[in-house]
Amino acid sequence: MLYFLYLAFAEHHHYVPVLNLLKYLTFRTGMSVATAQLVVVSMGSRFIRWMQARQGKGQPIRKEGIERHIIEKAGTPTMGGLMILAGMIVGTLVWADLTNLYVWVALLVTASFGLLGFLDDYAKVTKQTTEGLSGRARLVIEFLIAGAAAFAMVTGSAAGSHAPAQATSVAFPLFKDLALNLGWFYLAFAGVVIVGAANAVNFTDGLDGLAIVPVMIAAATFGVIAYLVGNFKFADYLEVHFVQGVGELAVFSGAIIGAGMGFLWYNAPPARIFMGDTGSLALGGALGTVAVACKHEIVLAIVGGLFVIELLSVVIQVAYFKRTGRRVFLMAPIHHHFEKLGWAESTVVIRFWIVAIMLSMLGLATLKLR
Repeated sequence: MLYFLYLAFAEHHHYVPVLNLLKYLTFRTGMSVATAQLVVVSMGSRFIRWMQARQGKGQPIRKEGIERHIIEKAGTPTMGGLMILAGMIVGTLVWADLTNLYVWVALLVTASFGLLGFLDDYAKVTKQTTEGLSGRARLVIEFLIAGAAAFAMVTGSAAGSHAPAQATSVAFPLFKDLALNLGWFYLAFAGVVIVGAANAVNFTDGLDGLAIVPVMIAAATFGVIAYLVGNFKFADYLEVHFVQGVGELAVFSGAIIGAGMGFLWYNAPPARIFMGDTGSLALGGALGTVAVACKHEIVLAIVGGLFVIELLSVVIQVAYFKRTGRRVFLMAPIHHHFEKLGWAESTVVIRFWIVAIMLSMLGLATLKLR
């Protein structure tokens, strides 16, 4: 918004040096981080007390889960993702270019997935059960949202590109010129990326601080990627696809980081509030959307490798149990497997953070290793 006002002011008034800062994407990204964090921290305690009063018993804990969780985490309110969403939306709206298609697509996907997660959390809290909305119905709605977002980005990117085929192509890391043009099948591929990312983060959100920090790490990584891919000179130097306008998603990624830092202040062990599906679905959908917009969908599987492992652990556990009646892991998602092995919660969380950092560095390395 401020960038939009700056352009309008500069067109009809005299040049003001201090306002020239708004022209720089790096400055607006940094301010987006600070703004989003300030919004979340300001909401903090009052919002948590209000949620506790409204929810009563808080988020239901799985009875067949970790026994310690039933004792220590019972009564903790959920839907903390509303705080994260507030910070992300305000930080983005204030500092991003509101004429940019990618900004609005990312915001709408995030808000839509957040609303879907909110309905799921609401059903769990009101019914006091760990079962929320129908899994199939939720997936159908997620794919509809993701498909619409992918269509908007493909048509918008193709309209402003000298090579329209790039909009429906999948680029492969480590290779300079290797790209697979999927045509309109790309919409299905992009939908899988966005929905997969949303549910992968959702499965990861099981311990205090476990999901939010890897999300912030992935957001920082894709903020850098968006900045580089959206700058013709950097994209040409690195020999990656240039996507005009996608650099504005660095501001959006900054808002994710800032909102995450604000939320972590209250979610650090012992958590005062859980993000719930409201936050995890929204954050995962946001990361997936940024990856699709930047044409770095496969790199997301590297940077967000921790989320992929969590998702696969659930898929493997369910499939193997249905086939044999036995389990591969002591408990899924895999972070609970390590708890069952005797690892302390803080040990699991910090070691998973380390893995997330290593994978993000590997993902960034793919930009140059070609």
